[in-house]
Amino acid sequence: MKQPFVSVIIPVLNDFKRLIICLKALEQQTYPEELYEVIVVDNGSFENIELLIKECPRALLTYEAKRGSYAARNHGIAMSSGEILAFTDSDCIPTNNWIENGVKALLSIQNYGLVAGKIEFFFKHPDSPSVLEVFDSITNLQQEKYVKKYHFGATANLFTYKQLFEELEYFNSDLQSGGDAEWGSRVFSHGYVVSYSEDCCVFHPARNSLKQLIKKVIRQTKGSCNRNPNKSLTWQKAIALFWSLKPPLRSAFRKAFSADKLKLKKQKLNLFFIILIIYYIKVWEEIRLSIVKS
Repeated sequence: MKQPFVSVIIPVLNDFKRLIICLKALEQQTYPEELYEVIVVDNGSFENIELLIKECPRALLTYEAKRGSYAARNHGIAMSSGEILAFTDSDCIPTNNWIENGVKALLSIQNYGLVAGKIEFFFKHPDSPSVLEVFDSITNLQQEKYVKKYHFGATANLFTYKQLFEELEYFNSDLQSGGDAEWGSRVFSHGYVVSYSEDCCVFHPARNSLKQLIKKVIRQTKGSCNRNPNKSLTWQKAIALFWSLKPPLRSAFRKAFSADKLKLKKQKLNLFFIILIIYYIKVWEEIRLSIVKS
């Protein structure tokens, strides 16, 4: 079977050091080098991304003025030559068989669709991750759960056909978060297959800052709210928000004390409280946005 041409699309905003690691990994792929291209979309960096690209001859640099990673990805899609599109992020490190296995998994689907690959977290100190890093690794970018429960794949590791974007339209570039979930739901609702692949893997750094985690959960909550067509605060939604104030003690306890990467009970207890803190930040943001939209 003839192997298809693949376009790898990476949006970037001031992530010079991690981007070069990502690009170096993409130069070491087992997929035939003449059958893939790497498109880096600069989304307004003040760092000299162009200087970096000169060190990576396989990479093509383009620019998108509209802020937002989905606007940048859309520009990359428009620029791409590939029959298959592969998405990852500047802070990810693809395995050397990432493209090969992603293409293989996608071609195994008879009715088009998309493949969400595994996202493996790594830590600053692999043998002794911090409590915040463990929290990030057990709550964010859970690809298999996204596919099986919500029918989408995160763009940190995603393979699909360019034809699907032409048929179903591009990502919603007005969304700052959750554009992959919104597009994946379109794919699934049109009867295409949404699949998960364990063999198609990228490595992702775990966040080790509470400020980073709070910023992420607020961004995700805003994205979820913007995807919801029901803008008004109904009494049903008000009741649901009221009930969400009940602390999720049982699930938080289960997650914290089953985290095998933490050895000390004190660490597990700290994780328990972090889970609750982040949960209530999310709830408060949902309440605030509901009031503002009303």
